Amino acid sequence: MTTLRAKNIAIIGAGPSGIAAAKYFRAEKAFDKICVFEQRSSVGGIWNYTPDDRDEDIFTVPQTDPTGKNQDPVWRYASEHSNRAIKQGTDETPDPSKIASFLSPVYEKLETNIPRGLMGFQGLSWPEDSQLFPKHETVLAYISEYSKDVHDLISYETQVINITPTDNSYLGKWKVCTHNLRQPPNQCDQEVFDAVIVASGHFIVPYIPSIPGISAWHKAFPNSITHSKYFRQPSEFSNKKVIVVGNSASGVDLSSQIAEVCQEPLLWSSKSVSMFQSSTSTRKQECTPIARFHVNSKRIEFEDGFVAKDVDAIVFATGYFYSLPFLQDVKPPLIGDGARVQHTYKHLLYAPRPTLAFLTLPQRIIPFPIAEAQSAVLARLYSGRLCLPSKTEMEAWEPKVIKEMGAGGDFHLLPFPRDGEYINELGRWADMAERMEGLENGGKGKCGPVWGKWEFWCRGKFPEIKRAFGELGEGRCRVRTWEELGFKFEDDEMGEQNGEELI
Repeated sequence: MTTLRAKNIAIIGAGPSGIAAAKYFRAEKAFDKICVFEQRSSVGGIWNYTPDDRDEDIFTVPQTDPTGKNQDPVWRYASEHSNRAIKQGTDETPDPSKIASFLSPVYEKLETNIPRGLMGFQGLSWPEDSQLFPKHETVLAYISEYSKDVHDLISYETQVINITPTDNSYLGKWKVCTHNLRQPPNQCDQEVFDAVIVASGHFIVPYIPSIPGISAWHKAFPNSITHSKYFRQPSEFSNKKVIVVGNSASGVDLSSQIAEVCQEPLLWSSKSVSMFQSSTSTRKQECTPIARFHVNSKRIEFEDGFVAKDVDAIVFATGYFYSLPFLQDVKPPLIGDGARVQHTYKHLLYAPRPTLAFLTLPQRIIPFPIAEAQSAVLARLYSGRLCLPSKTEMEAWEPKVIKEMGAGGDFHLLPFPRDGEYINELGRWADMAERMEGLENGGKGKCGPVWGKWEFWCRGKFPEIKRAFGELGEGRCRVRTWEELGFKFEDDEMGEQNGEELI
């Protein structure tokens, strides 16, 4: 068994996962330096709503290249009355009163798909007056509150340009090249860290499939094809004939919003039934996947032979690639076709060189508690209180998952109950750490979440709870608990947190 003893830690991103990592690493009391690099001007990551940012140079039709690139900021004046940025600036030397803004996929009416009781961080309650599935501005305020005790660790408006190994050692260090966005573009700083935690998320490079005729359609009808990343308000589709492609959470939500204002019916194209779909709307017509775009006749043909004529807009809610442009020089490569991050162990460590780690790569999860559970393990591993699994064990993990889940987009999926089992597996791993005098919880250190019967019940029920919530229409804003929707957990051990394996 190998023990790591890192002194200097770099965390990429000050979204919810990066903030969780900063808190767990600081609580470990073992590191000389913890640096969080954040390209935005505030915490929260993609939860920073950017209503006026609607396009970027990584968007193409089709979009099948996961490579991505570091984006340039849009410099905006910060409103004195809200978090909203209100005026664009393109000066080479930014006005000191402007802030760095980066396009976010959050849209105006976005609400979480997870009830607040299940979604939150340990030790921080949601505001009592927030609705059961909080609005995006409530989530941003919640993350900001959670981050208060680690602001001093964050370098804002600092973009990570490149990360490279300093040598060929298995437990080697990393050279991190960063750019202060207020400095000239060619001015970069370099620093060596013992370990790097990537918490930059995977909602950056949108995926738009290559369908016969789509390129010609995009050229003939510019701006008619878009992605859910760039959706902001349904009013943009008023009286238009619209197709929405995809039935994940965003596909369900966007199609429902747009259906209220577009020509009837909205055509909703998907491969399967959605877990989030509420009662079928008479304003929507469910369709099979698109088979071909016919430019000359302005028709769109679906796989079952149905044809739509004179379509004005097509919105692809088809997800994102995994993309790590600042790690392109790492070998063996982390990104192949963009369907997953390659060479990981437990969706967490880079097996060939485990001084590099990733947070919240898995999908179909409850991300905040998973970020905490992962951070608890990493803080103990890098402080030396936990031993690394053997290199052989870590390298054998990926082929096992590929055999079960495939090497494509399902690799990082942890659908219920696997996400809860994963949280508890990480909790047991973290609990194996050597006790250390001076740490909280009797020397155990800052502990990650452990799911009990209530969490598994709520996780299993929340799609159903979300459907009932959505069916209330505007009245849903008054709902604070699932009991108000007719759901009740009746086990006497509700909320138990004793770490007992429940599945």
